[in-house]
Amino acid sequence: MDHELFPERVAWRTGPVITGHVVRLLEGYSRELRVGQPVLVAVLGTAGLFRVTLLLLASVLRAGAAGGARRRWTELRKGPEFLVTPLRLRDDTGVLCELEIHGHLPQSALEPRDHIQVTVRSQKDAGLAPRVEKIVNLTTGQLLTPRVPTVWSHLGPALLLQAVIGLLLVGGITAGIVLAT
Repeated sequence: MDHELFPERVAWRTGPVITGHVVRLLEGYSRELRVGQPVLVAVLGTAGLFRVTLLLLASVLRAGAAGGARRRWTELRKGPEFLVTPLRLRDDTGVLCELEIHGHLPQSALEPRDHIQVTVRSQKDAGLAPRVEKIVNLTTGQLLTPRVPTVWSHLGPALLLQAVIGLLLVGGITAGIVLAT
């Protein structure tokens, strides 16, 4: 049978653990991680309160404007992009399975014909192949865990610190008002 005209059918096994041999790592592409609007509004609102406090303090002390380069709402809302690499493996029963690896792995971590054991989880979108959480390369003895950027790493430690301080300011003001009444 001609495999060009009649390609082998690919299955999506949901696991949780699949053992098999790597058939092929397909070309990776980027996918965007969405940031929820309520989370973004809460973080930017409390961080904005801290920035306003800093600006008032800076104007009183005549130290100049506080803060550095700010990212726009659309940039923060867009979210980080991460690498998605489709992986095809033939499991122990001979079924060809397609999975997705999210994040970066060392280039030599997986080679065709490597015997691997993967832990997978189905994705929220049912139209996507299961996502690989952990890979144990039984051929080389490596344990591989792909890392994906999160909403919190996208927002950055500076913005999150400002949001926490802003939240503390709101709590302090609220406590002062409650105690005063």
